[in-house]
Amino acid sequence: QVQLVESGGGLVQAGGSLRLSCACSGRTFSSYAMGWFRRAPGKEREFVATISRSGGSTLYADSVKGRFTISRDNAGNTVYLQMNSLKPEDTAVYYCAARLSEYTHIYTKVPSYDNWGQGTQVTVSS
Repeated sequence: QVQLVESGGGLVQAGGSLRLSCACSGRTFSSYAMGWFRRAPGKEREFVATISRSGGSTLYADSVKGRFTISRDNAGNTVYLQMNSLKPEDTAVYYCAARLSEYTHIYTKVPSYDNWGQGTQVTVSS
């Protein structure tokens, strides 16, 4: 088990940028595939982006492709989500997630992850 703590959320105007960070406790961060999910008001939690344990494989939801970038720093036990060209529909609570993984595997489903952060609010005004 690992503990995840997100930060970097806030209020931004449409077209602006934010960078979310997720700090992971423990010494085996590089053994975990990581993901970012979000939950908008009245909606289910949805997949945003995922990255393999080495960082060599990534995948994005169609709604954020070309605007968001996921990356990780295994030495610093942190995963990031750079969000550019933000839209009001990106408003949500953003969650970081982790699961033990092999090789280049990446995961897009909520049930695939067994470690979750508490979430950070992102609000995009029009």
